[in-house]
Amino acid sequence: MWERFGHNALWIHDPQAGTDLAYNWGMFSFDQEGFLGRLLRGTMMYWMAPFRVQAMIDSYVAADRSIFVQELALTTDQKLELQAALALNALPENMYYRYDYYQDNCSTRVRDALDQVLDGRVRTALEGVPTGTSYRFHTRRLLQPMPTMYTGIQVVLASKADREIDRWREAFLPIKLMEGIREVRVPDGLGGEMSLVMSEREVYRTMGPPEATSVPSHLRWYLVPGLALALLLFLLAHPSGWARVPMVALVAGWSVVAGLAGVVLLGSWLFTDHVFWYPNANLLQLNPLSLAVGVLALPVLIRPVPGRRLYRLAAVVAGLSALGLVLNFVNALDQQNGEILGLTVPANLGVLLALVRLRRSARSLEPA
Repeated sequence: MWERFGHNALWIHDPQAGTDLAYNWGMFSFDQEGFLGRLLRGTMMYWMAPFRVQAMIDSYVAADRSIFVQELALTTDQKLELQAALALNALPENMYYRYDYYQDNCSTRVRDALDQVLDGRVRTALEGVPTGTSYRFHTRRLLQPMPTMYTGIQVVLASKADREIDRWREAFLPIKLMEGIREVRVPDGLGGEMSLVMSEREVYRTMGPPEATSVPSHLRWYLVPGLALALLLFLLAHPSGWARVPMVALVAGWSVVAGLAGVVLLGSWLFTDHVFWYPNANLLQLNPLSLAVGVLALPVLIRPVPGRRLYRLAAVVAGLSALGLVLNFVNALDQQNGEILGLTVPANLGVLLALVRLRRSARSLEPA
C-alpha cells in the first residue's frame, strides 16, 4: 500500500570522497520491536539511512516503479552543509523519528532538509499556495485500485483530512514535492535568480497504468450492497425457522463487524495519537452499541419475537445512523463520508426494520 504514495531521497554524489549515496527517511520493519503496538497507537518509529544509489535504482526498476532525478543548483557551501546534516542524521543515535503519514514522512523530511539549507526558500515558494486538494483527496486518488484498503482508510479518516492543504503540505507526496521544487528560485550569483532545478530526467518509466489525477464517485459501489442487505433482511424477517436463521446470521454478522469498527474508531479517539482519525463522524454509523445488537440477536434463533432490549438498541443504532446522514446533508460535520453513509445507513435501518417486521409477524401468529 505504501508504494502507492511514492518515495524520495536526497542523492549526494561526492567524487572526491568516492561516495554515491541516497539518503532516505522511509525505513521501517515489520519485525522491529513493538511494531504492532506502535502501529495501533499511532506512534510508529521510522528511521533514516543512506543506500548506494545504483542499488536503490535497481530495486525500483525490479519493482517496476518510475524513477525521476532532479539536479539542484546548490552552492558549494549549501552542498557541504546538506551533506554534513544528512551524515549526522544517519548516525544511530539520530536516525529514528516519530513517523506521521501526512505530516512527517519520507517526503516532508526531504522538503525540510532542502528548506533548511536554502534559508526557507522552499517554504516561501510553496506555503499558502492553494491546491484545491486535501489529504483525503490524494489518499482516495491513489488507493482506488485497492478497494479494501480504500474503504478502510475512508472509515478511519476524520474531518481533519478534508481540510484544504497548500502546496507546502501537499509535498507529503514525493511527486508533488518534485513538482513544487520546480517553482523554487535561488540566487544566480549575478544579482538575479534562477530555478533551483538545474536539470531533470526520467531514469525509468513504469509499465503500469499512469497515476490517477481525479477521484470519481464510488457511491454506487457502497449504496448497492447497503440497500441489498436491507432488502434481504426485510424479506427474511418471518417467524418461520428457514427464514429466521439466515436473517439472524446477517443481523449478527453486520452488527458485529459494524460494532468492532466502532470500537476501533472510539479507541483511536481515546487512546491513540492518530490525529487524523478523530473526532470521526463515522462513529454515528459504526457504533460500538452494534456489538450488543449482534449478541442480543442470537436468541431470536430460538424465540421468534425479538426482545425489548434488542429492539431498543437497534432503534438507537438506526437513529444515530440517520442523524449522521442528516448532519452530513446539511454540512454540519464537515466530513466527506458519503460513500460510507451509502453502505451503513441502509444496513442499520434495514436491521431495525427487519426486527420490527419480525416482531409484528410473530405477534400476529400468537394465539389470542
